[in-house]
Amino acid sequence: MTAKIVIKDLHKAFGPKKVLQGVDLEIAQGESVVVIGGSGSGKSVLLKCILGLLRPDSGEIFVDGQPTVHMGSSDRARMLAKFGMLFQGAALFDSLPVWQNVSFGLIQGQGMKLSEAKKLAIDTLAKVGLGADVADLTPAELSGGMQKRVGLARAIASKPEIIFFDEPTTGLDPIMSDVINQLIAERVRDLGATALSITHDMASARKIADRIVMLYRGKIIWQGKTAEIDHSGNAYVDQFINGRAEGPIQMEVRAS
Repeated sequence: MTAKIVIKDLHKAFGPKKVLQGVDLEIAQGESVVVIGGSGSGKSVLLKCILGLLRPDSGEIFVDGQPTVHMGSSDRARMLAKFGMLFQGAALFDSLPVWQNVSFGLIQGQGMKLSEAKKLAIDTLAKVGLGADVADLTPAELSGGMQKRVGLARAIASKPEIIFFDEPTTGLDPIMSDVINQLIAERVRDLGATALSITHDMASARKIADRIVMLYRGKIIWQGKTAEIDHSGNAYVDQFINGRAEGPIQMEVRAS
């Protein structure tokens, strides 16, 4: 399969703290990859480096074969037009109605007319199970699950080639989490998009991933097909996916 995203020997540190320590990863066209790992393992930093929000200290990133680390602003803008993003906590604009949140990138980035943008937003909201009556509400009038679905609608509104999902089920109850996971899986499949998600929620990872990658202390310590993770043979992976306190991953607990 053709690689959509290629990451080679990626390093990123903040002062003495080494966050990414030689990450190598390829994501194929149309593949859904989920990166798991505990807090501080480097998941969010990896995502930000791919998007260009952070510049790695060394290593290479390629999108559709194009090197991106040292891209100029105009080339990066064209590259980022391929991306959609579902942010942790939905990250909606409080001052805008739902339909303008959904079509924000199309209005601001492509100059789409408001009437056309609203129609597209309503059509896109329908794809995530929300009716036209939601379009004129403000984010404050929505439940957490509805806000997350609006965030998903915004992520897919431009029909992106690549979609990133940052902790897509954080703050949701188990039933709504499953609804969001199902919607993500369906919409990614419908678009034929390449997806990269980061999460610590194993139910989410199992539902939306073709392949799971585990980061630990800035390095990939295991990767494989979703069905293989329960028999990974890796003690770190086994401890993480089963949520056990005992094991090679030691959490720092400060005595009171």
